[in-house]
Amino acid sequence: MASTNPDPQPLRGAAPEPARPAPERAGRIEAHGIDLIPESERHGRPRDLFAVWAAANVNYLSLVIGGALVLMGLSLGQAVAVLVAGNLFWLLTGLLATSGPAAGAPSEVITRALYGVLGNRVNNAVGGWLVSVCYFALNLAAAATAAFALVEEAGITANTGVKVAVILLIAVLTLAISVYGHAMIMKLYLPITLVLTAVFAVVAVAVARHADLSHHPAQPLTGTALWAALIAGTTLTASGPLSYTTSADFSRYLPRTASRWAVTGWTALGAFLPSVLVSALGALAATAVDMTDPQNALQAILPGWFNPVFLLALVLGTIAVNALTAYSAGLALQAVGLRIRRSVSVLFDGTAAVALTLYGLFVSRFLDTVSNALQVIVVLIGPLTAVYATDVLLRRGRYDGAALRDESPGGPFWYTRGFNLAGALALLAGVAAAALCVDTLYTGPVAAALGGVDLSLPAGMLVSAALYAALMRTDGAVRAARRGD
Repeated sequence: MASTNPDPQPLRGAAPEPARPAPERAGRIEAHGIDLIPESERHGRPRDLFAVWAAANVNYLSLVIGGALVLMGLSLGQAVAVLVAGNLFWLLTGLLATSGPAAGAPSEVITRALYGVLGNRVNNAVGGWLVSVCYFALNLAAAATAAFALVEEAGITANTGVKVAVILLIAVLTLAISVYGHAMIMKLYLPITLVLTAVFAVVAVAVARHADLSHHPAQPLTGTALWAALIAGTTLTASGPLSYTTSADFSRYLPRTASRWAVTGWTALGAFLPSVLVSALGALAATAVDMTDPQNALQAILPGWFNPVFLLALVLGTIAVNALTAYSAGLALQAVGLRIRRSVSVLFDGTAAVALTLYGLFVSRFLDTVSNALQVIVVLIGPLTAVYATDVLLRRGRYDGAALRDESPGGPFWYTRGFNLAGALALLAGVAAAALCVDTLYTGPVAAALGGVDLSLPAGMLVSAALYAALMRTDGAVRAARRGD
């Protein structure tokens, strides 16, 4: 374990740990990593989660997604309906967050219950660390593009040296939040939410002056083509909430007695409202400007004085998203088995992401490759979310944090040679089902038979959830959790 052990004696299989640190505060680097948060250090209210998720979703990406739906050929009404449907998946993010207060542990540890101690290391290496670092690199590249334009507006030529400096500065600001950790995130994200909301309100006024509320595509989609676009748009929108299987990372400091309904609701609402509003703004903008290049297109209808503010907001929003990503990636690296402090693991993640960004921007089109790979990531993240959510429901949100820390053979979550076959089989079956139905970089046989309709999201999630529920129904620990033992 990377930080503290609140128990007098270390658990079996756990390395001896230092004495309990002082309670967290925003000006102190968080001492806890993937270890158990003792009851004496639990604090806060579920509604505090609202600002955390709102700040991460008042951002440029939501604008891009909204505009993309109109570019796909959907009418404005259809696009808004898709945005609402896809963002309802934030309810699953909220459900997963309830496991944090129950266990006093982050998602990266709680998922030992799903995959076993060793199986969970594989899960964290691929579904946690690698995917997070790739997202960090892509978001950093997007923020850097806005920052380059801001530098040019200031009269400074954005040559290679300046660009490298800009990327490093954005990364340092992002990682500073992640290194200081949970308390810093809880303190900063409300003011960040307010600032970003004010900026996007000005954008909304400018867009409203030019938007065509009666917009319909020149050649409206019908039949199979319409269904393919509607389902693809829903999947694109849902990929955001489904990528946050780490929501317990930010709720684990809440008291064990925190209402599960409140944790679910404030997490989901904090993400749902800004995601729908900002992405709907992107759809409205697409009726007035060419959203194939949103940054430059929006600047054309914004007041001249506001352009630098808008660019700064794009950078700030991306920093907010990436700070959460880097924070969870650091925990994932610890959960893989590396015995390093959380702050060190965060810096390692940031270094890897910066290296990928610099390589992608200046040496090759590597980021295009990463972006293409993430287009099919729903094949993985859909089943991952489904298995986790099903486990929360099966156990009725009851997790034993101390038992989850036991990594020894014969421990409660060792299962079979360190792997929970039920979780592994359910995940693999869901991924296989999704792969057969996908239609992104390649077309699966089911999608081909349906004329390009991509059912990878519902297929993968339903297969994983059903199989996991069937295989774990008779598990002794699950039955004990349901009884409240």
